[in-house]
Amino acid sequence: MDPSHIEVRDLKLVYTTGPKQEVTAVDSVSFSIAKGETLGIVGESGCGKSSLARAFLAYTRPGARFAGGSVKVSGVDVLNFGPGEILKYRGRKAAMVPQNPLSSLTPHRTIGKHLVELIELHDAAGDKSPRAKALELLAAMELPTPEAIYDRYPHQLSGGQRQRVVIAAALVAEPELIVLDEPTTALDKTVESQVLDLVGRLQKRTNTTLIYVSHDLNVIARMCERVLVMKDGKVLEDGPTTEVFTNPRTDYARALIAAIPRLSTATRSNVKRLPSPSMLAARNLDFAYRTGSSWTPLGRLFPKRQQPNILSEISLAIPVNSTLGVVGESGSGKSTLAAIIAGLVDGNSGAIEFDGKPLSGLATQRNRDLRRRIQMIFQDPASSLNPQHTVEQIIVRPLQIFFGMTRAAARDRAAELLGELDLGPQFLGRSPRQLSGGQQQRVAIARAFAGKPDLVLCDEVTSALDVTVQASVLKAMKRLQREHGTAYLFISHDLPVVAEMSDQILVLEKGNIRDYGDTATVLSTPTSDYTKRLLAAFETASQQLANRTLKHAN
Repeated sequence: MDPSHIEVRDLKLVYTTGPKQEVTAVDSVSFSIAKGETLGIVGESGCGKSSLARAFLAYTRPGARFAGGSVKVSGVDVLNFGPGEILKYRGRKAAMVPQNPLSSLTPHRTIGKHLVELIELHDAAGDKSPRAKALELLAAMELPTPEAIYDRYPHQLSGGQRQRVVIAAALVAEPELIVLDEPTTALDKTVESQVLDLVGRLQKRTNTTLIYVSHDLNVIARMCERVLVMKDGKVLEDGPTTEVFTNPRTDYARALIAAIPRLSTATRSNVKRLPSPSMLAARNLDFAYRTGSSWTPLGRLFPKRQQPNILSEISLAIPVNSTLGVVGESGSGKSTLAAIIAGLVDGNSGAIEFDGKPLSGLATQRNRDLRRRIQMIFQDPASSLNPQHTVEQIIVRPLQIFFGMTRAAARDRAAELLGELDLGPQFLGRSPRQLSGGQQQRVAIARAFAGKPDLVLCDEVTSALDVTVQASVLKAMKRLQREHGTAYLFISHDLPVVAEMSDQILVLEKGNIRDYGDTATVLSTPTSDYTKRLLAAFETASQQLANRTLKHAN
């Protein structure tokens, strides 16, 4: 292997947080990467790992700048590239799979148009048509019905499906360097395994250098030969993955490894569910996305064929002060279920009741108090936070709208909410782009709880959080539930998290319920083969660290 493929020397990156105020995100970091090597970068939210990852693409977020050092790829410092050189470099020589796929996809363009544009730009079709090449990439990502996905828009895909689309986009020109920033955060374990296998095969075929940024240490253990451990912008440990994970030198690394969630040790530590009426109930819920437009005369005369159901005959109940965990593979209908309850989409059949009263229609048609009582925390925090607002404005606004608080009182309450999620008051003056993915998610959680809701719809709320921050966030959510009697619909592909948070679990496959019951029963004696496969997939993933330890011992 060529040790000089990538060399980082004394790299320093800072963010401007105010007049003559800067925060160092990457602090004098130096290391090298061999051609064809897989390097993992791990650390808590805000440690600088994503900022470092973007440097390989010669990119910084607005408000950030390189304050020193170099990033050389094949002997050339990419930080000195001009606009034309950067255009040729990105995509062809280096590509990135971002953490938040929705923010990387243009909402008014179909998935097919996204991929065809890249294929034509990089002349990557070969002897195929651009459309055929795009369909081939979608099929390689194990996406269901690639032809249908090709014609859909980003908002019509699940979070996991969108993530696989951006991975496909990064693979278009088969670049020699791929940076993956939390690439499998939105994926369930079975799909994660397929995607990682695919990336691994590509690397072996092309000798691609891979850089994984992740808080999922199981993924790092599986994919990476070497790992960097970061904290406060500095590299604390750098060495072979097996050595770092089995014999960490620092207390920080030891704490990260100890915090890895394991299904076998997950226990329901929340308050007991008290006998009570349902806060939310659904009966025989069906939903399918409409295709085409009925707004035009042609659309009314020639309506398109009805699409298959995304949800079919869904019935559930969530008592007050309890949590229903919803699990299933990407595209199973989990996020669509939450969107219907939140009033983000309509057109469903069946009945939904909230606090004993019928619930229907879009959120814009509901009164203010009902909107306050039902809040949603989205999977992609970057797409749900106004980029032009500060954190203070984002949290203060619902406090003023729902409770009529003064600016000063609302600001104090916003600082309290952030503190409950381990974010200090200094974050009030920052904008979303100045936050890490995990910090953005905690701001989104604080905003949701600002309204003192009775029902919170949690769509992969911990997917962007490292294991230590995840533990503190889950603890805060359980405390808030205990204090306010809040009910949660908790969507996640992380089974240990679901097991810890949930009184009941509902398992979805292709819009159909496969298992539904109390948490202990579903996890210990599942009735469907599908649920058994989900459990087996996670147990396999959680063995990656154990396997490395065993190999190291041998």
